[in-house]
Amino acid sequence: MAEPTRREFVLGEGGGTGGGSQNLLVGLGPSHPAMHGIIRIAAELDGETIVRADVEIGYLHRAFEKDCEVGGWNNAIPYTDRLNYVSPLINNFGYCAAVEKLLGIEVTERCKYIRVIMSEISRVCDHLTCIGATAMELGAFTAFLYMIKAREYLWELVEDVTGARLTISYGRVGGVKADLPDGLAGKARNAFKETREVLDEVHRLLTGNRIFVDRMVGIGALTREETIAYAITGPMLRAVGVPYDVRRARPYDVYDRLEWVIPTQQDGDNYARYLVRIAEMEQSMRIVEQALAMIPGGPINVDAEGRPIDPAAYVDRGKQGKTEGLLLVPITLSPNLEGQARAELARVSVGDKRVVLPPKANTYGSIEGLMNHFMLIMDGYGIRPPQGEAYVPVEGANGELGFYVVSDGSDRPYRVRCRPPCLPPMAALHRMIEGEMVADLVPTFGSVNMIGGELDR
Repeated sequence: MAEPTRREFVLGEGGGTGGGSQNLLVGLGPSHPAMHGIIRIAAELDGETIVRADVEIGYLHRAFEKDCEVGGWNNAIPYTDRLNYVSPLINNFGYCAAVEKLLGIEVTERCKYIRVIMSEISRVCDHLTCIGATAMELGAFTAFLYMIKAREYLWELVEDVTGARLTISYGRVGGVKADLPDGLAGKARNAFKETREVLDEVHRLLTGNRIFVDRMVGIGALTREETIAYAITGPMLRAVGVPYDVRRARPYDVYDRLEWVIPTQQDGDNYARYLVRIAEMEQSMRIVEQALAMIPGGPINVDAEGRPIDPAAYVDRGKQGKTEGLLLVPITLSPNLEGQARAELARVSVGDKRVVLPPKANTYGSIEGLMNHFMLIMDGYGIRPPQGEAYVPVEGANGELGFYVVSDGSDRPYRVRCRPPCLPPMAALHRMIEGEMVADLVPTFGSVNMIGGELDR
Protein backbone atom coordinates (compact mmCIF):
# COMPACT_ATOMS: atom_id res chain seq x y z
CA MET A 1 0.00 0.00 0.00
CA ALA A 2 1.42 3.38 -0.99
CA GLU A 3 2.52 5.75 1.74
CA PRO A 4 -0.10 8.49 2.32
CA THR A 5 0.87 12.02 1.39
CA ARG A 6 1.40 14.57 4.11
CA ARG A 7 -2.02 16.07 3.38
CA GLU A 8 -3.66 12.65 3.73
CA PHE A 9 -1.78 11.99 6.96
CA VAL A 10 -2.54 15.30 8.63
CA LEU A 11 -6.15 15.60 7.53
CA GLY A 12 -6.96 11.90 7.69
CA GLU A 13 -8.19 11.54 4.15
CA GLY A 14 -8.99 7.96 3.27
CA GLY A 15 -9.62 7.04 6.91
CA GLY A 16 -12.91 6.32 8.64
CA THR A 17 -15.18 3.30 8.45
CA GLY A 18 -14.96 2.75 4.70
CA GLY A 19 -12.34 0.02 4.95
CA GLY A 20 -9.45 2.38 5.65
CA SER A 21 -7.44 2.92 8.79
CA GLN A 22 -9.33 2.99 12.08
CA ASN A 23 -6.57 5.06 13.72
CA LEU A 24 -7.48 8.37 15.32
CA LEU A 25 -5.81 11.58 14.18
CA VAL A 26 -5.29 14.02 17.06
CA GLY A 27 -3.76 17.48 16.99
CA LEU A 28 -1.79 18.26 20.14
CA GLY A 29 -1.11 21.99 20.45
CA PRO A 30 -0.40 24.71 19.78
CA SER A 31 -3.12 25.62 22.30
CA HIS A 32 -1.85 23.14 24.85
CA PRO A 33 0.14 24.13 27.96
CA ALA A 34 2.83 21.49 27.41
CA MET A 35 3.36 22.67 23.81
CA HIS A 36 4.34 26.19 24.91
CA GLY A 37 1.64 27.55 22.62
CA ILE A 38 3.90 27.30 19.56
CA ILE A 39 4.21 23.61 18.62
CA ARG A 40 1.60 21.46 16.90
CA ILE A 41 1.99 17.70 16.82
CA ALA A 42 -0.38 15.87 14.48
CA ALA A 43 -0.42 12.40 16.00
CA GLU A 44 -1.95 9.24 14.53
CA LEU A 45 -3.12 7.07 17.41
CA ASP A 46 -3.84 3.38 17.60
CA GLY A 47 -5.64 3.32 20.89
CA GLU A 48 -3.26 5.25 23.15
CA THR A 49 -0.14 4.42 21.15
CA ILE A 50 1.35 7.02 18.82
CA VAL A 51 1.78 5.27 15.47
CA ARG A 52 3.03 8.31 13.59
CA ALA A 53 3.65 11.95 14.40
CA ASP A 54 4.17 15.10 12.38
CA VAL A 55 5.80 17.94 14.34
CA GLU A 56 5.01 21.44 13.09
CA ILE A 57 6.99 24.50 14.18
CA GLY A 58 6.95 28.13 13.07
CA TYR A 59 4.13 29.57 15.18
CA LEU A 60 6.42 32.11 16.89
CA HIS A 61 8.59 33.39 14.05
CA ARG A 62 9.93 36.76 15.21
CA ALA A 63 12.37 37.58 12.39
CA PHE A 64 15.41 37.75 14.67
CA GLU A 65 17.90 37.29 11.86
CA LYS A 66 16.40 39.97 9.61
CA ASP A 67 15.93 42.42 12.50
CA CYS A 68 19.65 42.15 13.22
CA GLU A 69 20.38 43.46 9.72
CA VAL A 70 18.39 46.67 10.28
CA GLY A 71 20.40 48.31 13.07
CA GLY A 72 24.03 48.53 14.14
CA TRP A 73 26.11 45.62 15.32
CA ASN A 74 25.41 46.21 19.02
CA ASN A 75 21.70 46.70 18.35
CA ALA A 76 21.32 42.94 17.90
CA ILE A 77 22.27 42.18 21.50
CA PRO A 78 18.78 42.75 23.00
CA TYR A 79 17.41 40.45 20.28
CA THR A 80 19.77 37.68 21.36
CA ASP A 81 18.26 37.90 24.87
CA ARG A 82 15.00 36.68 23.36
CA LEU A 83 16.47 33.58 21.73
CA ASN A 84 16.89 31.28 24.72
CA TYR A 85 15.34 33.60 27.28
CA VAL A 86 16.11 31.15 30.11
CA SER A 87 19.89 31.52 29.63
CA PRO A 88 20.23 34.78 27.66
CA LEU A 89 23.78 35.56 28.78
CA ILE A 90 25.18 32.70 26.71
CA ASN A 91 23.38 34.10 23.66
CA ASN A 92 24.87 37.57 24.25
CA PHE A 93 28.42 36.31 24.51
CA GLY A 94 28.13 33.96 21.52
CA TYR A 95 27.01 36.76 19.23
CA CYS A 96 29.64 39.19 20.55
CA ALA A 97 32.37 36.59 20.05
CA ALA A 98 31.39 36.19 16.38
CA VAL A 99 31.60 39.95 15.75
CA GLU A 100 34.89 40.14 17.66
CA LYS A 101 36.28 37.41 15.43
CA LEU A 102 35.34 39.54 12.40
CA LEU A 103 37.08 42.55 13.93
CA GLY A 104 40.15 40.53 14.94
CA ILE A 105 40.04 41.71 18.55
CA GLU A 106 40.39 39.82 21.82
CA VAL A 107 38.61 40.80 25.02
CA THR A 108 40.47 41.43 28.27
CA GLU A 109 41.39 38.62 30.64
CA ARG A 110 38.94 39.84 33.24
CA CYS A 111 36.17 39.97 30.64
CA LYS A 112 36.83 36.34 29.68
CA TYR A 113 36.37 35.25 33.27
CA ILE A 114 33.23 37.34 33.64
CA ARG A 115 31.74 35.75 30.53
CA VAL A 116 32.49 32.26 31.86
CA ILE A 117 31.04 33.05 35.29
CA MET A 118 27.81 34.51 33.95
CA SER A 119 27.41 31.81 31.28
CA GLU A 120 27.63 29.01 33.83
CA ILE A 121 25.19 30.69 36.20
CA SER A 122 22.82 30.93 33.22
CA ARG A 123 23.35 27.24 32.41
CA VAL A 124 22.33 26.22 35.92
CA CYS A 125 19.21 28.40 35.68
CA ASP A 126 18.30 26.74 32.39
CA HIS A 127 18.71 23.19 33.72
CA LEU A 128 16.75 24.03 36.89
CA THR A 129 13.88 25.29 34.76
CA CYS A 130 13.95 22.27 32.43
CA ILE A 131 13.96 19.64 35.18
CA GLY A 132 11.46 21.52 37.33
CA ALA A 133 8.98 21.99 34.48
CA THR A 134 9.32 18.37 33.33
CA ALA A 135 8.72 17.10 36.87
CA MET A 136 5.69 19.36 37.25
CA GLU A 137 4.16 18.05 34.03
CA LEU A 138 4.45 14.56 35.52
CA GLY A 139 2.68 15.70 38.68
CA ALA A 140 5.75 16.39 40.85
CA PHE A 141 4.75 19.94 41.74
CA THR A 142 6.94 20.03 44.86
CA ALA A 143 10.09 19.43 42.81
CA PHE A 144 9.10 22.30 40.51
CA LEU A 145 8.72 24.69 43.44
CA TYR A 146 12.09 23.63 44.86
CA MET A 147 13.82 24.16 41.52
CA ILE A 148 12.28 27.60 41.03
CA LYS A 149 13.36 28.50 44.56
CA ALA A 150 16.95 27.63 43.65
CA ARG A 151 16.66 29.58 40.40
CA GLU A 152 15.67 32.67 42.38
CA TYR A 153 19.00 32.58 44.26
CA LEU A 154 20.86 32.58 40.96
CA TRP A 155 18.65 35.18 39.31
CA GLU A 156 19.51 37.49 42.18
CA LEU A 157 23.16 37.10 41.21
CA VAL A 158 22.32 37.86 37.58
CA GLU A 159 20.36 40.93 38.64
CA ASP A 160 23.23 42.18 40.79
CA VAL A 161 25.60 42.01 37.81
CA THR A 162 23.38 43.03 34.89
CA GLY A 163 20.57 45.04 36.46
CA ALA A 164 17.92 42.67 35.09
CA ARG A 165 16.79 39.09 35.60
CA LEU A 166 15.70 37.82 32.20
CA THR A 167 16.25 40.17 29.26
CA ILE A 168 19.64 41.33 30.43
CA SER A 169 21.44 42.80 27.35
CA TYR A 170 24.72 42.49 29.24
CA GLY A 171 27.13 41.58 26.46
CA ARG A 172 28.91 44.15 24.33
CA VAL A 173 31.08 43.76 21.27
CA GLY A 174 34.53 44.05 22.80
CA GLY A 175 33.50 43.40 26.38
CA VAL A 176 30.54 43.49 28.75
CA LYS A 177 28.25 46.22 29.98
CA ALA A 178 29.66 46.49 33.51
CA ASP A 179 32.14 44.96 35.90
CA LEU A 180 31.21 42.50 38.64
CA PRO A 181 29.90 44.23 41.78
CA ASP A 182 31.75 44.05 45.08
CA GLY A 183 30.87 41.07 47.21
CA LEU A 184 29.65 38.90 44.34
CA ALA A 185 31.96 36.01 45.22
CA GLY A 186 30.56 35.71 48.74
CA LYS A 187 27.00 36.00 47.55
CA ALA A 188 27.65 33.37 44.88
CA ARG A 189 29.02 30.96 47.47
CA ASN A 190 25.85 31.35 49.54
CA ALA A 191 23.63 30.95 46.47
CA PHE A 192 25.46 27.78 45.42
CA LYS A 193 25.18 26.38 48.94
CA GLU A 194 21.41 26.87 48.83
CA THR A 195 21.22 25.49 45.28
CA ARG A 196 23.14 22.35 46.20
CA GLU A 197 20.78 21.75 49.11
CA VAL A 198 17.82 22.05 46.74
CA LEU A 199 19.44 19.67 44.24
CA ASP A 200 19.98 17.16 47.04
CA GLU A 201 16.31 17.45 48.01
CA VAL A 202 15.16 16.99 44.42
CA HIS A 203 17.55 14.07 43.97
CA ARG A 204 15.95 12.33 46.96
CA LEU A 205 12.48 13.19 45.69
CA LEU A 206 12.87 12.15 42.06
CA THR A 207 15.91 10.05 41.16
CA GLY A 208 14.72 6.90 42.90
CA ASN A 209 11.00 7.70 42.89
CA ARG A 210 9.14 4.72 41.45
CA ILE A 211 6.56 6.80 39.58
CA PHE A 212 9.17 9.17 38.13
CA VAL A 213 11.46 6.31 37.11
CA ASP A 214 8.61 4.37 35.46
CA ARG A 215 7.61 7.48 33.49
CA MET A 216 11.17 8.29 32.36
CA VAL A 217 13.27 5.13 31.98
CA GLY A 218 13.17 3.70 28.47
CA ILE A 219 10.88 6.50 27.24
CA GLY A 220 11.74 8.84 24.36
CA ALA A 221 14.99 7.04 23.62
CA LEU A 222 17.24 7.74 20.67
CA THR A 223 20.18 5.56 19.71
CA ARG A 224 23.70 6.92 19.54
CA GLU A 225 23.65 6.65 15.74
CA GLU A 226 20.30 8.47 15.40
CA THR A 227 21.40 11.25 17.74
CA ILE A 228 24.57 11.88 15.75
CA ALA A 229 22.73 11.62 12.42
CA TYR A 230 20.29 14.33 13.48
CA ALA A 231 23.22 16.62 14.50
CA ILE A 232 21.92 16.77 18.06
CA THR A 233 24.33 18.25 20.59
CA GLY A 234 24.28 19.17 24.26
CA PRO A 235 22.78 17.07 27.08
CA MET A 236 20.87 14.87 24.62
CA LEU A 237 24.10 13.88 22.84
CA ARG A 238 25.92 13.31 26.11
CA ALA A 239 22.99 11.16 27.27
CA VAL A 240 23.93 8.58 24.59
CA GLY A 241 27.55 8.47 25.71
CA VAL A 242 29.18 10.99 23.35
CA PRO A 243 31.32 13.37 25.45
CA TYR A 244 31.11 16.27 23.00
CA ASP A 245 31.08 19.74 24.53
CA VAL A 246 32.08 22.89 22.66
CA ARG A 247 33.81 24.19 25.80
CA ARG A 248 36.20 21.23 25.61
CA ALA A 249 36.24 20.51 21.85
CA ARG A 250 36.83 24.14 20.79
CA PRO A 251 37.87 25.94 23.99
CA TYR A 252 36.99 29.62 24.24
CA ASP A 253 37.39 32.25 26.96
CA VAL A 254 39.11 30.44 29.87
CA TYR A 255 37.41 27.04 29.93
CA ASP A 256 40.69 25.28 29.14
CA ARG A 257 42.22 26.69 32.33
CA LEU A 258 39.57 25.25 34.63
CA GLU A 259 39.02 21.75 35.96
CA TRP A 260 35.68 20.15 35.15
CA VAL A 261 34.34 16.96 33.64
CA ILE A 262 31.76 16.19 30.95
CA PRO A 263 28.93 14.08 32.47
CA THR A 264 27.60 11.32 30.21
CA GLN A 265 25.04 8.52 30.28
CA GLN A 266 24.47 5.64 27.88
CA ASP A 267 20.75 4.92 27.51
CA GLY A 268 19.67 8.04 25.60
CA ASP A 269 16.21 8.10 27.19
CA ASN A 270 14.42 10.77 29.21
CA TYR A 271 15.92 9.53 32.45
CA ALA A 272 19.46 9.69 31.06
CA ARG A 273 18.92 13.29 29.98
CA TYR A 274 17.66 14.12 33.46
CA LEU A 275 20.78 12.60 35.05
CA VAL A 276 23.09 14.48 32.67
CA ARG A 277 21.50 17.83 33.47
CA ILE A 278 21.63 17.17 37.21
CA ALA A 279 25.36 16.38 36.95
CA GLU A 280 26.05 19.36 34.69
CA MET A 281 24.70 21.80 37.25
CA GLU A 282 27.32 20.70 39.78
CA GLN A 283 30.05 21.07 37.14
CA SER A 284 28.84 24.58 36.25
CA MET A 285 28.92 25.68 39.88
CA ARG A 286 32.40 24.17 40.16
CA ILE A 287 33.51 26.21 37.12
CA VAL A 288 32.12 29.45 38.59
CA GLU A 289 33.82 28.88 41.93
CA GLN A 290 37.19 28.37 40.23
CA ALA A 291 36.72 31.38 37.95
CA LEU A 292 35.80 33.67 40.85
CA ALA A 293 38.94 32.55 42.68
CA MET A 294 41.21 33.08 39.64
CA ILE A 295 39.74 36.23 38.07
CA PRO A 296 42.39 38.95 37.57
CA GLY A 297 41.93 42.57 38.59
CA GLY A 298 42.54 43.99 35.13
CA PRO A 299 44.10 47.29 34.05
CA ILE A 300 43.03 50.67 35.43
CA ASN A 301 43.94 53.56 33.18
CA VAL A 302 43.15 56.57 35.33
CA ASP A 303 44.42 57.23 38.83
CA ALA A 304 41.72 59.59 40.05
CA GLU A 305 42.48 62.16 42.71
CA GLY A 306 40.37 64.64 44.60
CA ARG A 307 36.79 64.63 45.79
CA PRO A 308 34.07 63.13 43.60
CA ILE A 309 31.65 65.60 42.06
CA ASP A 310 28.06 65.28 40.96
CA PRO A 311 27.58 64.08 37.34
CA ALA A 312 25.37 67.09 36.49
CA ALA A 313 28.06 69.51 37.64
CA TYR A 314 30.66 67.50 35.71
CA VAL A 315 28.61 67.75 32.52
CA ASP A 316 28.04 71.49 33.00
CA ARG A 317 31.78 72.11 33.33
CA GLY A 318 32.44 70.10 30.19
CA LYS A 319 29.82 72.01 28.19
CA GLN A 320 31.34 75.30 29.31
CA GLY A 321 34.74 74.22 28.07
CA LYS A 322 36.22 74.08 31.59
CA THR A 323 37.92 70.77 30.91
CA GLU A 324 41.36 71.40 32.40
CA GLY A 325 42.08 68.56 34.80
CA LEU A 326 38.54 67.28 34.45
CA LEU A 327 39.54 63.77 33.41
CA LEU A 328 41.41 63.32 36.70
CA VAL A 329 38.34 64.12 38.79
CA PRO A 330 36.21 61.16 39.92
CA ILE A 331 32.44 61.46 39.67
CA THR A 332 29.69 59.80 41.70
CA LEU A 333 27.61 57.73 39.33
CA SER A 334 24.15 56.27 39.78
CA PRO A 335 24.00 52.43 39.70
CA ASN A 336 22.76 52.35 36.11
CA LEU A 337 25.91 54.19 34.94
CA GLU A 338 28.49 52.59 37.22
CA GLY A 339 29.57 50.19 34.50
CA GLN A 340 30.63 53.18 32.38
CA ALA A 341 33.15 54.47 34.93
CA ARG A 342 36.70 54.77 33.65
CA ALA A 343 38.32 52.12 35.85
CA GLU A 344 35.59 49.52 35.36
CA LEU A 345 35.40 50.05 31.60
CA ALA A 346 39.14 49.51 31.22
CA ARG A 347 38.89 46.19 33.08
CA VAL A 348 36.13 44.65 31.01
CA SER A 349 36.43 46.15 27.50
CA VAL A 350 39.06 46.17 24.78
CA GLY A 351 41.05 49.37 24.40
CA ASP A 352 39.79 50.02 20.88
CA LYS A 353 38.00 53.28 20.04
CA ARG A 354 36.52 51.70 16.91
CA VAL A 355 34.43 49.34 19.01
CA VAL A 356 33.84 50.41 22.62
CA LEU A 357 31.98 53.51 23.77
CA PRO A 358 34.16 55.77 25.93
CA PRO A 359 33.26 56.11 29.62
CA LYS A 360 30.76 58.87 30.44
CA ALA A 361 33.46 60.87 32.19
CA ASN A 362 35.49 61.01 28.95
CA THR A 363 32.42 61.75 26.84
CA TYR A 364 31.43 64.78 28.92
CA GLY A 365 34.94 65.79 29.97
CA SER A 366 36.84 66.03 26.66
CA ILE A 367 36.11 66.88 23.06
CA GLU A 368 37.93 63.72 21.97
CA GLY A 369 35.67 61.55 24.11
CA LEU A 370 32.57 63.34 22.84
CA MET A 371 33.64 62.84 19.21
CA ASN A 372 34.43 59.18 19.85
CA HIS A 373 31.01 58.62 21.41
CA PHE A 374 29.26 60.52 18.62
CA MET A 375 30.97 58.56 15.86
CA LEU A 376 30.05 55.21 17.41
CA ILE A 377 26.41 56.20 17.90
CA MET A 378 25.65 58.24 14.78
CA ASP A 379 23.80 56.42 12.02
CA GLY A 380 26.11 55.47 9.18
CA TYR A 381 29.21 55.22 11.37
CA GLY A 382 29.36 52.98 14.47
CA ILE A 383 31.22 49.67 14.57
CA ARG A 384 32.43 48.77 11.06
CA PRO A 385 34.05 45.35 10.80
CA PRO A 386 35.99 44.70 7.58
CA GLN A 387 34.34 42.71 4.82
CA GLY A 388 34.25 39.04 5.64
CA GLU A 389 32.41 36.35 7.51
CA ALA A 390 32.84 34.51 10.80
CA TYR A 391 31.21 31.62 12.67
CA VAL A 392 31.66 31.09 16.39
CA PRO A 393 30.05 28.24 18.36
CA VAL A 394 29.55 28.28 22.11
CA GLU A 395 28.06 25.64 24.41
CA GLY A 396 24.49 26.69 25.11
CA ALA A 397 22.38 25.02 27.76
CA ASN A 398 20.84 22.76 25.09
CA GLY A 399 23.89 22.21 22.90
CA GLU A 400 25.98 24.00 20.30
CA LEU A 401 24.78 27.56 19.82
CA GLY A 402 26.47 29.15 16.83
CA PHE A 403 26.39 32.60 15.28
CA TYR A 404 27.39 33.18 11.67
CA VAL A 405 27.85 36.84 10.75
CA VAL A 406 28.70 38.47 7.43
CA SER A 407 30.02 42.01 7.04
CA ASP A 408 30.06 44.11 3.89
CA GLY A 409 32.16 46.77 5.60
CA SER A 410 29.19 48.90 6.67
CA ASP A 411 27.95 49.84 10.13
CA ARG A 412 25.32 47.09 10.21
CA PRO A 413 25.41 43.33 9.59
CA TYR A 414 24.88 42.15 6.03
CA ARG A 415 23.72 38.77 7.37
CA VAL A 416 23.25 37.20 10.79
CA ARG A 417 22.48 33.51 11.12
CA CYS A 418 21.84 31.60 14.34
CA ARG A 419 22.45 27.86 14.70
CA PRO A 420 19.93 27.01 17.43
CA PRO A 421 20.56 23.89 19.53
CA CYS A 422 16.79 23.31 19.80
CA LEU A 423 16.16 22.67 16.11
CA PRO A 424 17.85 19.25 15.61
CA PRO A 425 16.09 17.64 18.62
CA MET A 426 12.75 18.93 17.33
CA ALA A 427 13.48 17.35 13.94
CA ALA A 428 14.01 14.06 15.77
CA LEU A 429 11.05 14.41 18.14
CA HIS A 430 8.78 12.25 15.99
CA ARG A 431 11.30 9.40 16.29
CA MET A 432 11.25 9.74 20.08
CA ILE A 433 7.47 9.62 20.47
CA GLU A 434 6.41 7.15 17.76
CA GLY A 435 5.64 3.83 19.38
CA GLU A 436 5.15 5.46 22.80
CA MET A 437 1.93 6.20 24.67
CA VAL A 438 0.20 9.57 24.38
CA ALA A 439 0.95 10.22 28.05
CA ASP A 440 4.68 9.80 27.34
CA LEU A 441 4.69 12.63 24.83
CA VAL A 442 4.73 15.32 27.53
CA PRO A 443 7.83 14.14 29.51
CA THR A 444 9.67 13.45 26.24
CA PHE A 445 8.91 16.93 24.98
CA GLY A 446 10.05 18.32 28.33
CA SER A 447 13.37 16.44 28.15
CA VAL A 448 14.10 18.09 24.78
CA ASN A 449 13.82 21.47 26.56
CA MET A 450 12.58 23.27 23.47
CA ILE A 451 12.84 27.06 23.71
CA GLY A 452 10.57 28.76 21.19
CA GLY A 453 12.60 31.95 20.84
CA GLU A 454 15.63 30.23 19.31
CA LEU A 455 13.64 27.54 17.51
CA ASP A 456 11.49 30.01 15.58
CA ARG A 457 14.04 32.74 15.18
